[in-house]
Amino acid sequence: MISGQHRRSDMLRGRHIPNDVLCALPKTDLLCHLDGSIRIGTFRELALAEGIDVPADDDAALERFFPVDPESCRRHFEGFFEHTTGVMQTPENLTRVARELAEDAADQGCWYIEVRFCPLHHVKRGMSLDESVAAVRAGLEEAEREHGVRTGIIITGIRTISPDLSLKLAELAVSWKGRGVVAFDLAGTEKDYPAKQHREAFYYMMNNNMSSTIHAGEGFGPESIHQALHYCGANRIGHGTRLHEDPDLLAYVNDMRIPLEMALTSEVLTGVVPSIADHPLRHYLDLGLRVTLNTDNMLFTRSSLCRELRLAVDTFDLNLLETETLMLNGIKSAFLPQEEKSAMIREMVTTVVSLRDKFGLDDMEIA
Repeated sequence: MISGQHRRSDMLRGRHIPNDVLCALPKTDLLCHLDGSIRIGTFRELALAEGIDVPADDDAALERFFPVDPESCRRHFEGFFEHTTGVMQTPENLTRVARELAEDAADQGCWYIEVRFCPLHHVKRGMSLDESVAAVRAGLEEAEREHGVRTGIIITGIRTISPDLSLKLAELAVSWKGRGVVAFDLAGTEKDYPAKQHREAFYYMMNNNMSSTIHAGEGFGPESIHQALHYCGANRIGHGTRLHEDPDLLAYVNDMRIPLEMALTSEVLTGVVPSIADHPLRHYLDLGLRVTLNTDNMLFTRSSLCRELRLAVDTFDLNLLETETLMLNGIKSAFLPQEEKSAMIREMVTTVVSLRDKFGLDDMEIA
């Protein structure tokens, strides 16, 4: 196991691993969009306060505002964000949504979550960019105090905005360095909107010794990943699903230990892969890539950390050792100081050993 001591339960695998064990394992969520992960009940309450008619039934509300249909998903939930950001235009609402998101993560056994959002989407009523970050940070700090979950903020730029605005967001991220913001991101439509157009923002991050991640290899091929790494200096890749299409680049990503932020349900719904079974996660794990498992947009995908982990374990018949390694990859890939990551890794090793004993996993049937 990850402690270096082999146990019979190392080979407990797939559906034989109890759900309680998976939910109790220490987790991270490194790819999680604030405006795609609001609780449906909170969305309803905030929308009703704005005079928007929202069905009282959750399923009906989801179907009206966030339908899981091929066209909406193919466009990467593009229209959905307008509904959620529309009710997140005050500091109070932003704080609430951020707090609840971190609370929900803690309930899923998440030890550390990086919440990403684009402040430009929250200034329609006069809130400043700085105030939006302060509001999100306030909510995350509340959850940290009450639930013990660790949090970080990733300021997100959008490929379709002007490079000048991306630079402004990068400057905002740097101004919050050491105060909750841990990185800068670029999301949005890949095709026809290359990341290199925003490279000044990434140069600014690098020159200020801050990290970055870029959504790439999802809506476009490995060329997009190449550009994110070699033009923009990304430290992690959001999704990276299509990396296998370029074996040489894949080898580079593996050798450099560049993490991939993967989200199974999201990547199926958006059509990047036709099904969970066709997802390259197992292939990447077998090759030794630093794959991490994340939620992306929990509201839109109707998913959670525990559900994503269950999907991965069952679909790819992961054994317990592989599952623990997948969770460990998340901690290793976090935008945290090395000293803090090392302490978290040591604590994780102790925790997984205790979980094996608590659930009597060495005495269970090995498939």
